[in-house]
Amino acid sequence: MSADHARRTVRILTWIGIATGVIGGLLVAFPTVLPFGGPWVQLALGIATLVSAFRARKIGIASIPGFDGRLSLAAALLGFLVVFFAGQVAFVMLLAAANA
Repeated sequence: MSADHARRTVRILTWIGIATGVIGGLLVAFPTVLPFGGPWVQLALGIATLVSAFRARKIGIASIPGFDGRLSLAAALLGFLVVFFAGQVAFVMLLAAANA
């Protein structure tokens, strides 16, 4: 993979990761926007954030000399936060369904 193609791919994956992380974070902050299935959508967005951010980091480290992956690292941290908070709500929902 050429360095130019790798830069473009890393840029696209990083911004996809940031966008999905922000949307997931907003859904965590305002859970009444999606009352049915909200935690599952948040978990999916968090996982998509992690996948795209770490894929961007992998491509950047392997193909771009002097790669500075701070932005993709920020996207990954955002993805971890979304998965953490959405996972708590999903776990509580699963426990409530099991005890009902």
